[in-house]
Parts: sequence; structure tokens; C-alpha cells
Amino acid sequence: MTVRNPLSSLKSRLGAACAAVALLAAGGAQAADLNALIWCDHSDPALLQPFEEANNVKVNVKEFEGTGAGLAIVDQSQPGDWDVMVIDSIDVPRGVEKGLFEPLPEDKLPFADLFPEVKMDKSTVVDGKRYGITEKFGYNTIGFNKTKVDPADMQSLASLTSDKYKGKIAIYDYYLPVIGMAALAIGKKTADLSEADLPALKAELLKMKANAKLVGEVTASQTALATGEVDVLVGGGEWVTAGLAKENPALDFSIPKEGAVLWSQSLAMFKESKNKDMALKFIQYILSPEGQARLATSSCYWGMPSNKKAALTEEQKKILRFDEQPGFLARAQAYPAPNADLDKKMQDMWTEMLQAQ
Repeated sequence: MTVRNPLSSLKSRLGAACAAVALLAAGGAQAADLNALIWCDHSDPALLQPFEEANNVKVNVKEFEGTGAGLAIVDQSQPGDWDVMVIDSIDVPRGVEKGLFEPLPEDKLPFADLFPEVKMDKSTVVDGKRYGITEKFGYNTIGFNKTKVDPADMQSLASLTSDKYKGKIAIYDYYLPVIGMAALAIGKKTADLSEADLPALKAELLKMKANAKLVGEVTASQTALATGEVDVLVGGGEWVTAGLAKENPALDFSIPKEGAVLWSQSLAMFKESKNKDMALKFIQYILSPEGQARLATSSCYWGMPSNKKAALTEEQKKILRFDEQPGFLARAQAYPAPNADLDKKMQDMWTEMLQAQ
């Protein structure tokens, strides 16, 4: 199955300028340099500079969009070119199957401080060894303008198919999380979806589409919400609204009573890294309270830090709804993870929904 990072379009739009990638080749980077395959939230100088100054090291980063693209870069590289990688938590086993990752020393990382629900042991632990640690997470859910809608309505996914909001909705054009939301709306668990559920899922998606003013990738859908073209964004969440909170405090998100779809990103260390000590220090820094706060509020996109001790300000916690996370996580379900055959059928169903008049 080809899994695309749920934030890939956002990263394409907001990605900070990528630093030049210095590979560990002859005439290339110094031995102390750290080479990282990352998502755009790790390009922020406010995140990287404190680590570089504290360790007298240069972090060379290369951004990618989606696990498939990241693994393709690795395939085109030489062993040892890369030290660490950001990867969807659910995709850690893909890297392990390719023999890419080094087991992480659990006694040297703050696992006890993580939100238990985002440790993602079913994905980050393979054959009893942990190969990834969740660093950031969030939700594909309902984003909305609380001055234009009744916030109480946003506590149920039923509002997305209500005549009350007809023509006031945008849908994020990424099939897996929105199919997951449709599943929750009809009382299905995202982990249990099968081909037999497709007709009911399609019917729910078509109801959403009938209410929608547009279906667009992140640039179009987020802009529509931010500018007031629409009042509700299906598939939005804190990663859409939190970064815009200062500019537009009317934007907010909800975790409906039926639940939301959880996204989660992890850090992994390459088995062939030539600088494993520094790679571990980098992972330790990102998972530290200070590193977590900087990552959570990156200029590219905001998200929830996985470490409950993240050194966020009270205002940042308020924007991220930090104190409400236990309740949110209790209602959240993981991304659908269909096999290749079901994944294709889901993509076909999504295309049919997009083409429906």
C-alpha cells in the first residue's frame, strides 16, 4: 500500500526552504554532521539551532512528502548517507522490513513521559524491538469558524451532512482520513474496515460531497476556511487552525462525539548511520520538553507534542487544547490501514465521489 503523509500538501505549501543536503561522501560533510530526512516542521531554525549550538554540529536536512518518497530517497542513496528519518508511525514496519532502521535504546528515551495512546507499539515495535518513537501527533477532524457556525453542532459528525451547513463546507482531498471520518460517522471502526463496508462509506461520502462547496488539497481547503469562503473544513484539525490562531482566533477544531482520525509521526535511526551517538542525541533533543515545544509550534505546521512534559506556554497549550487531549485521544482512532487490494478500491471510491455531481 502506498501511504501518503496526511500533511504532505500542507508541507508542500508551507515548507521552509530546505538546507543543502551534505552527504557523507568524499569531500562532503564533516564526520560530526548529522544528515536527516525530515518533514518541513523539522526545518525550522528555531528547532535546529539550539541543538546545533549545544553539540557543535551541523544538521543537514532534506524534506520529503510521504513515506514512499522518503524511502525512494533512501533507495537512491549510499549506506550511511542518512542518520535519522521522520516517518509516519504506522509506516515504521515498512522501514524495518527493508532493513533500514536501528533498534532504539528505550532506557535512554522518555517513553514514560509520552501520551500512552500515541506510543503506537503495534507499529513502532517489531519482533520485540522498538524502531520508532512518536514525536508529534494530531487529528483529521472538523475545523471551523466558531463565529459562523454553532460550535455545539461541531460536536457531531452528523453536522457534516446536515442541510444547515449545505454549501458552507470544504473537504480535504485526501481519501484515507476522510474515509476514516465517514466510517466513524456510520459507527464503524477504522481498523475493521473491509470491502463489505464500501457501499455504506460511499453513501456517507456522497452526502458530504452534496453539502460541500469544494473538495481541495490543503492549500485550497485551508484558504477557503481562513478567508470565509466556507465555515467548516472536513479533515481539518489543529494542524490547520493552530498556526492561524493569532491571525484568525475565530478558527477552532473539535473532536466529535463519534471520534476523529489520529495522525502520528515518529523518528527512526538508520542502521547504517555513521554517527549513531549524535543521531541518538538528536532524537533525545526532539523528545525533550524544550525540543517538543519547538517542534509542536514549528513555523511549518503546529501539532501536539507526544511528550506530556513539553515546555509549551499556557497560550500555546490553550491553542492546542492540551488539557483536553486525554478525552480527545479516548475518542480518536488510527488511520485506516487497508491492504493493497482494499486500498485501490478505496481510492477508486474516492475518485467516484470526486466526480459525482
